[in-house]
Amino acid sequence: MGILDEDVARVRESTDLVALVGEHVGLKRVGNRYMGLCPFHAEKTPSFSVNQEMGLWFCFGCQKRGDAITFVREVEHLDFVDAVERLAARAGITLRYDSKATGENRKRRDRLAEAVGEAIAFYHRLLLEAPEGGKARQYLRSRGFDGDVARRFSIGWSPDDWDLLSRHLQSKKFSRDDITSAGLAFVNKVNKLQDQFRARLMFPIYDSRGEPAGFGGRALDDEGPKYKNSPDSAIYQKSRLLYGLNWAKGEIVAKGDVVICEGYTDVMAFALAGAANAVATCGTALADDHFQILKNLTRKVTLAYDSDAAGRGAAERWYEWEQRFEIEVRVAALPAGRDPADVWKDDPGALLKAVDDAKPFMQFRIDQVLAGSEYISPEGRARTAEALVPVLREHPSELVREAYIQTVAGSTGFDHAWFKQAIARGVHRRPPSDESAPRTEVHVDRRELDALRWAIHEPHFVSDWLEPILFSDETARAAFELLLAAESFREALDHSEGDVRSLLERLAVEDATVDGDPETVRARLMVNMVVPAGERLLKSMLERDDERASEVKSLLDLAAHNRDTGEWDAAQQAARQLVGWLVDRAQEPSSQEPSSQE
Repeated sequence: MGILDEDVARVRESTDLVALVGEHVGLKRVGNRYMGLCPFHAEKTPSFSVNQEMGLWFCFGCQKRGDAITFVREVEHLDFVDAVERLAARAGITLRYDSKATGENRKRRDRLAEAVGEAIAFYHRLLLEAPEGGKARQYLRSRGFDGDVARRFSIGWSPDDWDLLSRHLQSKKFSRDDITSAGLAFVNKVNKLQDQFRARLMFPIYDSRGEPAGFGGRALDDEGPKYKNSPDSAIYQKSRLLYGLNWAKGEIVAKGDVVICEGYTDVMAFALAGAANAVATCGTALADDHFQILKNLTRKVTLAYDSDAAGRGAAERWYEWEQRFEIEVRVAALPAGRDPADVWKDDPGALLKAVDDAKPFMQFRIDQVLAGSEYISPEGRARTAEALVPVLREHPSELVREAYIQTVAGSTGFDHAWFKQAIARGVHRRPPSDESAPRTEVHVDRRELDALRWAIHEPHFVSDWLEPILFSDETARAAFELLLAAESFREALDHSEGDVRSLLERLAVEDATVDGDPETVRARLMVNMVVPAGERLLKSMLERDDERASEVKSLLDLAAHNRDTGEWDAAQQAARQLVGWLVDRAQEPSSQEPSSQE
């Protein structure tokens, strides 16, 4: 169930892709395309291409591709429906849903977000104005945060009252179900609403779009857990939310780096120090979903944890994330036992320097071992070397391990070969899964790419001679067959998947260029496609002792000779006859043409 297909199509057609992409990427017109630096990976030479007419984009560097909806999903990490709704609002289109339930569900989520938004305002007023908020104000001042900071981050105070918020929300016409479904209250044993948060400093949490989602509440005494978060709901899923991401997205993209903290005040400290690219998890450990979100914004991650906490992290998990999401993890050198907010209070510059001087995770792990080691005695050096072996073994890349082995061998005075042998003992490493493998470009013969490119952009150029049998590559042939069967390129794309879709999306943003007389270009394109196919046919016929092979060979010789002498009209005539042979041969039941490129 979702948005009606015709409305999705209207949104695509109504979106100016160049204008949309131009809000995030500096584009320059090159021929019929627009080029710029890819927003999804670091690069110095533009490889991000936009085809305005077809409404498609493609990056020749990282291989990401798609249309306006895909672009919004990648940039803002929205689901499909959210992305379509965002673009529909931009284009002034009223969407229809294919079921009443789906439309109601969207309205329901909006209503819950409104309830959370009202709760944010309510708690914020209590912090700033109510006498009972004095304890919270005092705590914030002790951490170096004044009233302006509280206003900037909409910090609040939940009173030590059973149902003050619930009564307030009901006065604003929110129902009991609205309030409980938003995670703001629950129904107690006597069937009354009871507020979810009591006597806590309240940090509002927004989704990546800036819509209210929930809260993180900090207790200011020793009663109960120190932190309490909103329960999971239709709008709050802690494994998919990052505190501060709604404010930090632009800065993360601009700096090409995200700083991940443990606490809400740490995020605030970084922002106040001038590094507004910091986020924190919302009462949970980092998870795959968090990196699915962040990898669309940057591939560089800096951990700003207390140094002991960073060391306690599951190293194998970090290295797995580095491989799977193609990210680089570094660790900021914070003083032991001090969090970023503590460092900021004493010296904001030191906080920024800690991030600037962040080290790769492996180097950080090694430094931890070396810092607690003794090098004077042979026994001390031996203990250090033995302690380094499991740390070095953690990294899945042999090349990276090799580089660090050279470093630690010099530090400890032990032989490089000893480390190699020690690391090799007991290594049982899982092979990388397909999921973690980087996306690779579909490789197709250049001549077949040229023909497909024309079939997409100027089909009349090839429509009277190009046939599926001319393609040796299965992916290229499948793409061309989709183009033949569809009434439009969009229809062909909608019916494609996997490598075929990747190939179509890539070629859609490449120009079919005329580098000479159009008729000569057309003849050259035909001959370059037909001759290799004819050679495959001849080989097959010779293997079967087909007496007609001599006729095919004569045509091949004629096409090749005229091609080499620049007699393109004659070469084209021979190629046309070869196409007839190839089509007839393909229709014969016993024919089995080789599919691999010669």
